[in-house]
Formats: sequence, C-alpha cells, structure tokens
Amino acid sequence: MTASAEARETALLAAQAAADKLATDVSIVDVSERLAITDAFVLAAAPNERQVQAIVDEVEERLRRHGVKPVRREGVAEARWVLLDFVDVVVHVQHAEERAYYALERLWKDCPTIPFVDRAAPPAAAAAGDGRGTLSADDVDPGSSDPVPLRPDPDEASGGAAGEPRTEDELADDDLLQDDPLQDGPLQDDAFQDGSGDPEATGR
Repeated sequence: MTASAEARETALLAAQAAADKLATDVSIVDVSERLAITDAFVLAAAPNERQVQAIVDEVEERLRRHGVKPVRREGVAEARWVLLDFVDVVVHVQHAEERAYYALERLWKDCPTIPFVDRAAPPAAAAAGDGRGTLSADDVDPGSSDPVPLRPDPDEASGGAAGEPRTEDELADDDLLQDDPLQDGPLQDDAFQDGSGDPEATGR
C-alpha cells in the first residue's frame, strides 16, 4: 500500500509552498505502510522562528486555496516545531536545530520517499565535466563549422614553399630570432658583425 494520489498531490503542494518561502531540506516521506492515520509526512526546516512561522502560514494558505484545511495545529506559539495535520498529510516545519536533533528522516528511513523538485530551482547543468579536453573559441577556426583545432601552415612552418630546401642564410636568420646573441657559440660573432647583436642596441 502506498500513499493515495490525493495525498501525494497535497504533499507536493505543501512542499512547494514551503520551498517558495525558502524552506531548507524539504522532503516527503511515504509513511502509509507504517501508519494507519496518515499517508505522508512533509518535512521542512528554517533557520529561525520567524521563517518557520512564515512557512507555516504559506502552507496553510496554499492548501486552503485547494479546499484543504488542517484539522490540528501544534507548536505554533513557539515556532520551533510546528505540526500541521491535514489528515492524509502531516506537515512538520522545524527550526534547523530541531531538524538536526530529531532527524525524522532517520526515524522513518525504512519508508520510501516521494520525489519533490522545487519548481524555482535552476535546471541541472549538462554534464560537461571539468572542461579539460574541450576546445575553446581560440582553438577553433571561426570560419569553419567543423570544430577542428587550427594548425600552422606547413609553408609558414618551413619558411618557404613546401618541399623546398632552406638555405643557410634562412636558418641563420631564424637562429638570430630564437637564440640570444650574447650566448657563447658561433652565432655570436655573426650577430655582432651586422650590428644586430650590439649590446647597447639590445639594452643589455
């Protein structure tokens, strides 16, 4: 035996009303197999008494619009643990300290829960991992619909036409750009001969 469709609808309305008033740890427990007097418990918590009372008021008002009124109310004066009995559904709104101390979920852990998702909650983000191994906008050719990483042109990489051998002068020019002319080696004298390795010109 499980909670009736009417009880589930009432419980979901109460849970959403609590969530709309920023209740925390909202859950619904189907206790129909363990209790004969009710079908479901709605559990909600709040960090202070004022918010507990605001949640209680919203739950009562929301269910009243649907023709459901509580037959019993307990704990309203203290606003630490308020119980609203709607016959098929019992709503427990607790101060966060009471919620942690009494842990009703553990007490009824053998009972199934009724899924509840706050309608105001943002949709779950798509599982995109941590971003590693993905391409950024800088990695993709903007003129292509195929997201393939850009690769250097073979001609640019070789400094000339593809398959054409490079001269010694071209290689030396690249070395002058890549290597420090002040380092020891055969390039040092060549660099100083044409003035490109002048220490005063480089600021060193």
